[in-house]
Amino acid sequence: MLRPTRPYPNDRRKRVRKASLRYRISSAAQHPLRRLQIALFVLFLLIAGSTLFYRYVEGMGWIDALYMTVITVGTVGFGETEPLSQGGRLFTIVLIVVGVGVGAWAAGNAIEVMLGQTYWLTVERRRMTQRIETLRDHFVVCGYGRLGTRIVRDLMVRGESFLVIDEKAEFEERLLAEGIPHLIGDATHDGILEAAGVARARGLVAALDSDANNVLTVLTARGLNPKLLVVSRANSDASESKLRRAGADRVVTPEDIGGHRLALALLRPAVHDLFAEMFSFGMDVAVDVGQITIPPDSPFAGQTVARCDLRRMRNVSILAIRDTAGTFALNPDAQRVLAAGETLIVIGPAEAVYELEAMYGGE
Repeated sequence: MLRPTRPYPNDRRKRVRKASLRYRISSAAQHPLRRLQIALFVLFLLIAGSTLFYRYVEGMGWIDALYMTVITVGTVGFGETEPLSQGGRLFTIVLIVVGVGVGAWAAGNAIEVMLGQTYWLTVERRRMTQRIETLRDHFVVCGYGRLGTRIVRDLMVRGESFLVIDEKAEFEERLLAEGIPHLIGDATHDGILEAAGVARARGLVAALDSDANNVLTVLTARGLNPKLLVVSRANSDASESKLRRAGADRVVTPEDIGGHRLALALLRPAVHDLFAEMFSFGMDVAVDVGQITIPPDSPFAGQTVARCDLRRMRNVSILAIRDTAGTFALNPDAQRVLAAGETLIVIGPAEAVYELEAMYGGE
């Protein structure tokens, strides 16, 4: 029976658990009107709390306490309405410092709102550029149409870092509001892919509407990073071979997959429902399929399927094993010995799968 031999190196489970909450908080914090509302609320709490302090600790009347709070936060320098104790003076010093900061924050957000979207877009573009420069080992999604949005949602729920490229300017405000790293431009151009950090990326998916553009994107990306994992959409069977010759590692035809799923729903509805559960694009994934590639130093290398004991220890089942030649062994025998370089395909609760991948390393 195997147990973890090293600490949990990448806490993907927590990242996945917090992905939805972090996404909502990030979306709210990116919009200037939301930030103004938050700033005004904080300013209100500061004024209310300080008024209560002057009223009950310093013994001032309600009007005098509110007046003292306002002139202190506003730093107008009218002087004390009544003599303050030593504690009251220390509190006033802190209130001046905090009040100036909160007031400036609220004023800045108010100006940003009043100046309109132009100023906000300029600021957010600058922030987005700085954020993109820090991305490493990320995925690049070319195309933010119906297919691209689903890819983004799937990457987001799994806590992966990614960047979106699309040439349609109308997507920019939406992407900025949602806090999604992106570039507005043509993904077939070298400069755009270089700016997206393809040279330091882990993978790229070409999900553009045109097969010709997908071929150019794959060619350009492969030239910038020969080791990049490249996946492409093919809108027709005839384009699949061209995309593979251009350098795509995997080619997916959405129409073929969609047609197969429709036939499956008609002929084997229970199997279709299982697939729908496994390959959900919602923010809460219950069941998922994962993969673990076995390096030579892995505790799985040289062990039998039974000795791995993943089902009991992790509530995860081995669905298949891919050997080094690329051949799949479905529902492997319990006495089959695992070799270095092979890949385990596992299925189970989403968090258990992500935890197992993080502990033992996914491909």
